Amino acid sequence: MSGLNAMQSPSGVLIVDDHEMVRAGIRTYLMLDDRFEVIGEASGGQEAIDRLDAGAFGGRVPQLVLMDLMMPGMDGVASTRAMLAKYPHVRIIILTSFLEDDKIVAAIEAGAVSYVLKTVSADELVYAMQGALRGMPVMSGDVSQALTRGLRRRTAQDEEEGLTEREREVLLLIAEGKSNKEIGDELHISIKTVKTHVSNLLMKCELEDRTQLAIYAHRKGWVKA
Repeated sequence: MSGLNAMQSPSGVLIVDDHEMVRAGIRTYLMLDDRFEVIGEASGGQEAIDRLDAGAFGGRVPQLVLMDLMMPGMDGVASTRAMLAKYPHVRIIILTSFLEDDKIVAAIEAGAVSYVLKTVSADELVYAMQGALRGMPVMSGDVSQALTRGLRRRTAQDEEEGLTEREREVLLLIAEGKSNKEIGDELHISIKTVKTHVSNLLMKCELEDRTQLAIYAHRKGWVKA
């Protein structure tokens, strides 16, 4: 491990993952690297935000967050969006086992600096962390290709339907039967903004009510069974 410059302090890291063994493994490795200091852990995104709000990590806000993607409750994408809304200077790396085009696109659009697979070596993870602290994305070839595919597919879909990404998110939540308040809470937007999106959806899809929007989303095959 490289020595720490006397004028520098280690970068504070928060580990967010619902698997204790994963957190322990990352923490153990980073303890050997004097460029980083694990200031805390959380088993989920909401817990991480709540503990940050409460000053649970010695009142410190991490410079870097290693965020799992698939977690109970608030997933990594929603957690990234919510955390950056409150702590915009935090750098977030999604650290996951899932290499799926749409998940990568969603994570990057939510504000994650990089998307890293858990199969990377410890040195590769540290390299990505160093890049994230400088605001520089570091992704493997597989992840970069998946991101490109996802963006191309999403752009083609949006052009075909004339819907924005946010409108599609609202539409899918409507199809799940969620109320305006529930949609607003999940996407961290106001009820007024939700209503505006619903109105735009009705106009663009040439439909009359939420039920028809839900049916529309199902017929398009956008709603996962």
